[in-house]
Amino acid sequence: MSHYAIPRFSRRFIPIWRRNFMVWKKMAASSVLGHLADPVIYMLGLGYGLGGMLPEIGGMSYISFLAAGTVCYSTMNSASFEALYSGFARMHEQRTWEAILNTPITLDDVVFSEMVWAASKSLLSGLAVLAVIWLMGLTHSMLTLWIIPLAFLVGLCFASLGLIMTALAPGYDFFMYYFTLVITPMVILCGVFFPVAQLPVWLQSVSAWLPLTHAIDLARPLMKDTLPAHALTHVVVLAAYALSGFYLALVLFRRRLSK
Repeated sequence: MSHYAIPRFSRRFIPIWRRNFMVWKKMAASSVLGHLADPVIYMLGLGYGLGGMLPEIGGMSYISFLAAGTVCYSTMNSASFEALYSGFARMHEQRTWEAILNTPITLDDVVFSEMVWAASKSLLSGLAVLAVIWLMGLTHSMLTLWIIPLAFLVGLCFASLGLIMTALAPGYDFFMYYFTLVITPMVILCGVFFPVAQLPVWLQSVSAWLPLTHAIDLARPLMKDTLPAHALTHVVVLAAYALSGFYLALVLFRRRLSK
Protein backbone atom coordinates (compact mmCIF):
# COMPACT_ATOMS: atom_id res chain seq x y z
CA MET A 1 0.00 0.00 0.00
CA SER A 2 1.22 3.53 -0.75
CA HIS A 3 2.16 5.67 2.23
CA TYR A 4 -0.17 8.34 0.85
CA ALA A 5 -3.25 6.14 0.42
CA ILE A 6 -6.56 7.54 1.65
CA PRO A 7 -7.29 6.35 5.21
CA ARG A 8 -9.78 3.52 5.54
CA PHE A 9 -11.97 3.88 8.61
CA SER A 10 -13.66 0.97 10.35
CA ARG A 11 -15.16 0.10 13.71
CA ARG A 12 -12.09 -1.95 14.54
CA PHE A 13 -10.65 1.06 16.33
CA ILE A 14 -13.19 0.57 19.14
CA PRO A 15 -11.48 -2.44 20.83
CA ILE A 16 -8.20 -0.49 20.86
CA TRP A 17 -9.97 2.48 22.45
CA ARG A 18 -11.49 0.12 25.01
CA ARG A 19 -8.08 -1.38 25.77
CA ASN A 20 -6.62 2.08 26.45
CA PHE A 21 -9.61 2.93 28.63
CA MET A 22 -9.21 -0.23 30.73
CA VAL A 23 -5.54 0.57 31.33
CA TRP A 24 -6.34 4.18 32.19
CA LYS A 25 -9.04 3.18 34.71
CA LYS A 26 -6.36 1.86 37.05
CA MET A 27 -4.95 5.37 37.48
CA ALA A 28 -8.00 7.48 36.60
CA ALA A 29 -8.12 9.52 39.83
CA SER A 30 -4.50 10.68 39.69
CA SER A 31 -4.77 11.29 35.94
CA VAL A 32 -7.81 13.56 36.22
CA LEU A 33 -6.36 15.37 39.23
CA GLY A 34 -3.08 15.95 37.42
CA HIS A 35 -4.77 17.49 34.37
CA LEU A 36 -7.20 19.51 36.52
CA ALA A 37 -4.80 20.99 39.07
CA ASP A 38 -2.63 23.04 36.71
CA PRO A 39 -5.39 24.93 34.82
CA VAL A 40 -7.49 25.50 37.94
CA ILE A 41 -4.51 26.90 39.86
CA TYR A 42 -3.80 29.28 36.98
CA MET A 43 -7.46 30.24 36.74
CA LEU A 44 -7.87 30.93 40.46
CA GLY A 45 -4.45 32.50 41.00
CA LEU A 46 -4.53 34.85 38.04
CA GLY A 47 -8.30 35.26 38.06
CA TYR A 48 -8.54 36.52 41.62
CA GLY A 49 -5.00 37.89 42.05
CA LEU A 50 -4.56 39.76 38.80
CA GLY A 51 -8.29 40.06 38.18
CA GLY A 52 -8.72 42.23 41.26
CA MET A 53 -6.62 44.93 39.62
CA LEU A 54 -8.33 44.77 36.21
CA PRO A 55 -11.61 46.20 34.93
CA GLU A 56 -14.11 44.05 33.10
CA ILE A 57 -12.89 42.65 29.79
CA GLY A 58 -15.42 42.37 27.00
CA GLY A 59 -18.36 42.73 29.39
CA MET A 60 -17.18 40.01 31.80
CA SER A 61 -14.97 39.81 34.88
CA TYR A 62 -11.37 38.83 34.29
CA ILE A 63 -11.76 35.48 36.03
CA SER A 64 -14.71 34.65 33.77
CA PHE A 65 -12.69 35.78 30.75
CA LEU A 66 -9.82 33.58 31.89
CA ALA A 67 -12.09 30.63 32.64
CA ALA A 68 -13.22 30.33 29.01
CA GLY A 69 -9.63 30.25 27.82
CA THR A 70 -8.68 27.78 30.55
CA VAL A 71 -11.23 25.20 29.37
CA CYS A 72 -9.65 25.18 25.91
CA TYR A 73 -6.10 25.35 27.29
CA SER A 74 -6.74 22.36 29.56
CA THR A 75 -8.29 20.35 26.73
CA MET A 76 -5.37 21.16 24.43
CA ASN A 77 -2.79 20.14 27.03
CA SER A 78 -4.51 16.88 27.92
CA ALA A 79 -4.86 15.79 24.28
CA SER A 80 -1.27 16.79 23.52
CA PHE A 81 0.26 14.91 26.46
CA GLU A 82 -1.71 11.76 25.68
CA ALA A 83 -0.88 11.78 21.97
CA LEU A 84 2.77 12.55 22.61
CA TYR A 85 4.04 10.76 25.72
CA SER A 86 1.49 7.96 26.11
CA GLY A 87 1.17 7.43 22.37
CA PHE A 88 4.95 7.22 21.96
CA ALA A 89 5.17 4.75 24.84
CA ARG A 90 2.58 2.46 23.27
CA MET A 91 4.19 2.70 19.84
CA HIS A 92 7.91 2.57 20.69
CA GLU A 93 8.63 1.60 24.28
CA GLN A 94 5.90 -0.94 25.08
CA ARG A 95 5.48 -2.13 21.46
CA THR A 96 1.73 -2.32 22.00
CA TRP A 97 1.13 -1.23 18.42
CA GLU A 98 3.33 -4.04 17.14
CA ALA A 99 1.22 -6.61 19.01
CA ILE A 100 -2.04 -5.09 17.75
CA LEU A 101 -0.81 -5.01 14.16
CA ASN A 102 -0.28 -8.78 14.27
CA THR A 103 -4.08 -9.07 14.30
CA PRO A 104 -6.48 -8.15 11.43
CA ILE A 105 -6.41 -4.53 12.66
CA THR A 106 -4.67 -2.03 10.37
CA LEU A 107 -2.41 0.90 11.14
CA ASP A 108 -5.24 3.23 10.05
CA ASP A 109 -7.37 1.82 12.89
CA VAL A 110 -4.54 2.12 15.42
CA VAL A 111 -3.74 5.75 14.63
CA PHE A 112 -7.42 6.71 14.52
CA SER A 113 -8.01 5.03 17.88
CA GLU A 114 -5.07 6.96 19.38
CA MET A 115 -6.57 10.24 18.18
CA VAL A 116 -10.05 9.42 19.49
CA TRP A 117 -8.68 8.12 22.79
CA ALA A 118 -6.61 11.29 23.35
CA ALA A 119 -9.69 13.40 22.53
CA SER A 120 -11.75 11.34 24.99
CA LYS A 121 -9.25 11.98 27.78
CA SER A 122 -9.12 15.67 26.94
CA LEU A 123 -12.91 15.80 27.07
CA LEU A 124 -12.74 14.66 30.70
CA SER A 125 -10.25 17.43 31.45
CA GLY A 126 -12.47 20.02 29.80
CA LEU A 127 -15.50 18.72 31.69
CA ALA A 128 -13.62 18.90 35.00
CA VAL A 129 -12.66 22.54 34.43
CA LEU A 130 -16.19 23.36 33.26
CA ALA A 131 -17.59 21.77 36.43
CA VAL A 132 -15.32 24.01 38.53
CA ILE A 133 -16.56 27.03 36.57
CA TRP A 134 -20.18 26.07 37.25
CA LEU A 135 -19.52 25.39 40.95
CA MET A 136 -17.85 28.79 41.32
CA GLY A 137 -20.85 30.46 39.72
CA LEU A 138 -18.80 32.09 36.99
CA THR A 139 -21.57 31.36 34.50
CA HIS A 140 -25.17 30.18 34.62
CA SER A 141 -25.66 30.00 30.87
CA MET A 142 -27.09 26.79 29.44
CA LEU A 143 -25.19 27.63 26.26
CA THR A 144 -22.02 26.50 28.05
CA LEU A 145 -23.22 22.93 27.49
CA TRP A 146 -22.02 23.42 23.91
CA ILE A 147 -18.51 23.54 25.36
CA ILE A 148 -18.78 19.77 25.90
CA PRO A 149 -18.79 18.81 22.17
CA LEU A 150 -16.38 21.68 21.55
CA ALA A 151 -13.91 20.14 24.01
CA PHE A 152 -14.02 16.85 22.11
CA LEU A 153 -13.42 18.61 18.78
CA VAL A 154 -10.51 20.55 20.29
CA GLY A 155 -9.17 17.26 21.62
CA LEU A 156 -9.32 15.68 18.15
CA CYS A 157 -7.54 18.69 16.69
CA PHE A 158 -4.60 18.71 19.11
CA ALA A 159 -4.40 14.93 19.33
CA SER A 160 -3.85 14.79 15.57
CA LEU A 161 -1.16 17.48 15.75
CA GLY A 162 0.49 15.68 18.64
CA LEU A 163 0.54 12.41 16.72
CA ILE A 164 2.51 14.12 13.94
CA MET A 165 5.23 14.85 16.48
CA THR A 166 5.02 11.32 17.85
CA ALA A 167 5.56 9.91 14.37
CA LEU A 168 8.70 12.04 13.99
CA ALA A 169 10.10 11.68 17.51
CA PRO A 170 13.32 9.72 18.11
CA GLY A 171 12.72 9.96 21.87
CA TYR A 172 10.79 11.70 24.63
CA ASP A 173 13.12 14.73 24.71
CA PHE A 174 11.94 15.66 21.22
CA PHE A 175 8.54 16.67 22.61
CA MET A 176 10.04 19.62 24.49
CA TYR A 177 10.60 21.34 21.14
CA TYR A 178 6.90 21.00 20.36
CA PHE A 179 5.79 22.42 23.70
CA THR A 180 8.35 25.23 23.61
CA LEU A 181 7.95 26.24 19.97
CA VAL A 182 4.26 25.46 19.34
CA ILE A 183 2.12 25.01 22.45
CA THR A 184 3.56 27.83 24.59
CA PRO A 185 3.43 30.49 21.83
CA MET A 186 -0.13 29.38 21.07
CA VAL A 187 -1.15 29.91 24.70
CA ILE A 188 0.35 33.41 24.60
CA LEU A 189 -1.01 34.44 21.20
CA CYS A 190 -4.50 32.94 21.18
CA GLY A 191 -6.25 34.91 23.91
CA VAL A 192 -6.10 32.61 26.94
CA PHE A 193 -4.80 35.32 29.29
CA PHE A 194 -5.60 38.55 27.46
CA PRO A 195 -7.59 39.68 24.40
CA VAL A 196 -5.95 39.03 21.04
CA ALA A 197 -6.83 42.64 20.16
CA GLN A 198 -4.04 43.77 22.51
CA LEU A 199 -1.43 42.24 20.21
CA PRO A 200 0.25 44.06 17.30
CA VAL A 201 -1.66 43.70 14.05
CA TRP A 202 0.83 41.27 12.51
CA LEU A 203 0.59 38.97 15.53
CA GLN A 204 -3.20 39.15 15.36
CA SER A 205 -2.90 37.86 11.80
CA VAL A 206 -0.75 34.96 13.02
CA SER A 207 -3.20 34.23 15.84
CA ALA A 208 -6.11 34.03 13.40
CA TRP A 209 -4.54 30.94 11.81
CA LEU A 210 -3.97 29.06 15.07
CA PRO A 211 -6.51 26.42 16.18
CA LEU A 212 -6.57 27.49 19.83
CA THR A 213 -7.82 30.94 18.76
CA HIS A 214 -10.83 29.38 17.01
CA ALA A 215 -11.57 27.20 20.05
CA ILE A 216 -11.52 30.18 22.43
CA ASP A 217 -13.58 32.31 20.03
CA LEU A 218 -16.27 29.63 20.33
CA ALA A 219 -16.03 29.09 24.09
CA ARG A 220 -15.86 32.66 25.36
CA PRO A 221 -19.19 33.93 23.95
CA LEU A 222 -20.91 30.82 25.35
CA MET A 223 -19.70 31.86 28.81
CA LYS A 224 -21.50 35.17 28.27
CA ASP A 225 -24.72 33.42 27.18
CA THR A 226 -24.13 34.57 23.59
CA LEU A 227 -23.94 32.58 20.38
CA PRO A 228 -20.45 32.88 18.83
CA ALA A 229 -20.05 34.91 15.69
CA HIS A 230 -18.85 32.90 12.67
CA ALA A 231 -19.34 29.66 14.66
CA LEU A 232 -19.42 27.48 11.55
CA THR A 233 -16.12 28.90 10.32
CA HIS A 234 -14.43 28.15 13.63
CA VAL A 235 -15.80 24.59 13.67
CA VAL A 236 -14.69 23.99 10.09
CA VAL A 237 -11.17 25.24 10.84
CA LEU A 238 -10.84 22.97 13.88
CA ALA A 239 -12.20 20.00 11.91
CA ALA A 240 -9.79 20.75 9.06
CA TYR A 241 -6.85 20.76 11.47
CA ALA A 242 -8.03 17.44 12.93
CA LEU A 243 -8.50 15.71 9.58
CA SER A 244 -5.35 17.04 7.90
CA GLY A 245 -3.32 16.37 11.06
CA PHE A 246 -4.60 12.80 11.21
CA TYR A 247 -3.78 12.16 7.56
CA LEU A 248 -0.26 13.60 7.85
CA ALA A 249 0.37 11.63 11.07
CA LEU A 250 -0.83 8.43 9.36
CA VAL A 251 1.48 9.00 6.39
CA LEU A 252 4.43 9.56 8.74
CA PHE A 253 3.60 6.46 10.80
CA ARG A 254 3.34 4.36 7.61
CA ARG A 255 6.79 5.52 6.57
CA ARG A 256 8.27 5.02 10.05
CA LEU A 257 6.85 1.56 10.72
CA SER A 258 7.59 0.22 7.23
CA LYS A 259 11.35 0.60 7.71
